[in-house]
Amino acid sequence: MLATWKYRPRDTFIQSLDPRTRLIFLFCVIFGLSIPQIWDYRIIVPIFALSLTLYFIARIEWIDVRRAWIFIIVLVIFIVGLNALLSGRGGPPSVLQTQSPTLFEVQFYIPGTKLGFTVPITIIKLWFAIVQITRMLTMAILVIPIPYTMDPNIYGVAFRRMGVSDKISFAMDLAFRFLPTFARDFATTVDAQRARGYELETLKGGIAAKLRRLAPLIIPVVMQATVTGEDVIDAMDLRAFDTNKRTWIKELHYSSRDQIMLGLGVSIFVACCLLKWVFGIGGFFVPRFFFALFGY
Repeated sequence: MLATWKYRPRDTFIQSLDPRTRLIFLFCVIFGLSIPQIWDYRIIVPIFALSLTLYFIARIEWIDVRRAWIFIIVLVIFIVGLNALLSGRGGPPSVLQTQSPTLFEVQFYIPGTKLGFTVPITIIKLWFAIVQITRMLTMAILVIPIPYTMDPNIYGVAFRRMGVSDKISFAMDLAFRFLPTFARDFATTVDAQRARGYELETLKGGIAAKLRRLAPLIIPVVMQATVTGEDVIDAMDLRAFDTNKRTWIKELHYSSRDQIMLGLGVSIFVACCLLKWVFGIGGFFVPRFFFALFGY
């Protein structure tokens, strides 16, 4: 049986919206920041504040999203942020081409040798890392509430009513359920192996040795995922999926608040495109106050 996220009905503004509205608004923000390549903090910060406001309106308990936030923080700050800070890549070329004062240098050495290299941390790289983290968090904050505040029974319906084909709609429905199902199977396998005397804490040795000793966990979970996938395929074949036009039980209807949110989302996308391509606003630059913070 496929598992779902910890969805819980809540009497909130977010849950009263049509699921299509939330998805379209999310796409508008993502495409608005990504397609015209917006790097101007004067545009990013207001959109970030709006995303944060919508997140708090959803009223999701911290215990439900704690693991999701840990994953997002590690990914955005410790991977995306450090990459931007150390290499300056992943953004506009001006980050690496523009000369900037160096704040400090980070030295890397190969263990057991004197070979290494030095990476200068400049003001431009530091500001770029801050902007990059803010951009990513703006998108992530809108994504996190979706699995916890959207009824899992309407995932496929939402995409189908947006004009997506039945195949893709059902694939998206299964994709939303894959991660919680995989996590449940992994937790069950860990408990079963511990009941047989297997302890994760006793794993020693290098990476290769640890991976070999994780076989009692990896193999059962992979096999279970394969069997579950085959069961879903068999169930779909028995119901003659994709042999004719499919009907969906759930009906979705836009309300006035949906129209307002859709208008806001489209306005954000259009405004980002116009500001960048028509008025030339939205490119990367370091504000003067940031240089002043370091005495430049």
